[in-house]
Amino acid sequence: MSNPITPIASLRKDSNGSTGTWAKVYITSQTTTLVKSGPGILHSVTLNTPTATTTIELDDAITNTNPFAIITVPTAPQPVTLIYDVEFTAGLSITTAVANSDITVSFS
Repeated sequence: MSNPITPIASLRKDSNGSTGTWAKVYITSQTTTLVKSGPGILHSVTLNTPTATTTIELDDAITNTNPFAIITVPTAPQPVTLIYDVEFTAGLSITTAVANSDITVSFS
């Protein structure tokens, strides 16, 4: 008899229904980062050490040309993980506005 309980906190399903863990990218500078080219799923964006009033642009593109979200960090920031669980088609690029960014992106 198999275990009927399946932990899902660290699992994701791709377009083929396969499960696995999330990939990650760590961003620590002011830049546009190509996280992944081609289709995928953005799971989360973690602001590890957020900088007040900075912005982070999330694009369904291989450059910063097709934003689907712009995160504006509040003036009194706290570390936070933002869960998206959204699909992207062209690719995932993230543009950070300050040099001392400290962001972890989880995706597949």
